[in-house]
Amino acid sequence: MNDTNSLDELIACLHCDTLATSPSLAAGETALCPCCGNKLFSRKKDSINRTMAISLAGLMLLFPAITLPIIGVGVAGKYNDASLVDCIMLMINDDFYIIAFSVFLFTIAIPSVKIFSAFYLSYKIKRKQISSSLLIFYRSYHLFDSWAMIHVFFLGIIVSIYKLISLDELTVGSGLISLLLLLLCSTLISITIDQKLIWDTLESEFAPKS
Repeated sequence: MNDTNSLDELIACLHCDTLATSPSLAAGETALCPCCGNKLFSRKKDSINRTMAISLAGLMLLFPAITLPIIGVGVAGKYNDASLVDCIMLMINDDFYIIAFSVFLFTIAIPSVKIFSAFYLSYKIKRKQISSSLLIFYRSYHLFDSWAMIHVFFLGIIVSIYKLISLDELTVGSGLISLLLLLLCSTLISITIDQKLIWDTLESEFAPKS
């Protein structure tokens, strides 16, 4: 039993594979590898409250970001604008099903799951309501963290605006502002969330009791 507990307290350095005893850190402190000096992990300040607040803001921005007009273009007296949902529907109508599905998946579905998972995890941990469902949400967040492509889509919009700026009329819609704020929220969640704190909380709750 003692050997098992001692193994559970070990942490591996991602840079040199050195095994070290996982120290107990206060908020804001960082553990360094005793061999190469690289960071093992850090305890982020007020991680749960910050993550919950930012993810809640992200959830509130999701609907306007995908339904409000992103950009509007006016040429020869005619004006058209389109939202993210409109762009997906236009691609479907033009039989670009794979592209439409990819845009929906990487700019709506995956970011939504990521942000909701971060909110649900932080809310439940703050309320100390630990259940087995948190493991599913934690895995979902961890899996989709690197698959949210809002920044790629936003970069494509910026390039499009640069190319269309010479037209008679080009307006930036409130959907683009909401999308920018959503991207900011998604980035901040990755900064504020303390994944090791969440994992340690879940592990301590579901570990076999001796």
